[in-house]
Amino acid sequence: MLSILGMSCRPVIHIQWPQRNSSLGGSSFYQEAAAMNWAQRDSFVLDQVFSGDIPSFIKDFVPVHVSVTDNNTGKMISGVFYAAPDYLSIGTNDDWARINITPMAAQRIADSLNCFLPTRKMVDDIYNAAIQKLEPIPMYAFRDSTPTMWQHHLIIEGQRKGRKGLIAGIKKDVVITEKISRDKKPNRVAIYGWHKKDGQPIQPLYTGHVNWWVDYSQGIRLIYRKIRIGRKWVDYTDVLKDPLLKGLLCDEAFCDFYRYDY
Repeated sequence: MLSILGMSCRPVIHIQWPQRNSSLGGSSFYQEAAAMNWAQRDSFVLDQVFSGDIPSFIKDFVPVHVSVTDNNTGKMISGVFYAAPDYLSIGTNDDWARINITPMAAQRIADSLNCFLPTRKMVDDIYNAAIQKLEPIPMYAFRDSTPTMWQHHLIIEGQRKGRKGLIAGIKKDVVITEKISRDKKPNRVAIYGWHKKDGQPIQPLYTGHVNWWVDYSQGIRLIYRKIRIGRKWVDYTDVLKDPLLKGLLCDEAFCDFYRYDY
């Protein structure tokens, strides 16, 4: 991946994805995937990601600043996490598309890139930091079909109108949450977000779907796994395990679910 030795607070962190061995565009991806079910689509996405078929603008993760106050001392502790500027996408800079996959496939990609999936709090923090905040556009028919996913991407691009920068308000995030490990039903996926212009999310934290359920509204936002706290770089799992520092990344009581199994 990348070396963090000696890094200060950078404007971006460049994530080293696999070398490009495929130039399948986003439109071609959706043409080929049109009739695929979730498992076939997951497999197709993994093949493309591991072949480096990723638009280059997705590779530069941007800083999101967070802080927590130590109630014992009154001292404020500041941190920075680095988030992908947009949701996981396939293609080239000239022909790309956001894609929708299960948390199992997302975790495989995250693991390969030294990344993780965000918490509910981090989704809120990303929305607050976003330069481009777009109004959510729900769709109601064939929600889990691949053509609907493609259509939703096109609608978002019609809204975006080429404007650049950290974007939010366009998808529900697949997130990590303590609710997964405490849900009485096994094999859950947690989703949260899709903020409206008033900052309120359409989707509260929810684990009602089985983990293979994917629809057009769910997106994968990758986060670099090292968090900068002062001059130190700390693995996100160690941050979440710390009684004080976990407040930088998580607003739940336990914050002890770190990744999905695959």
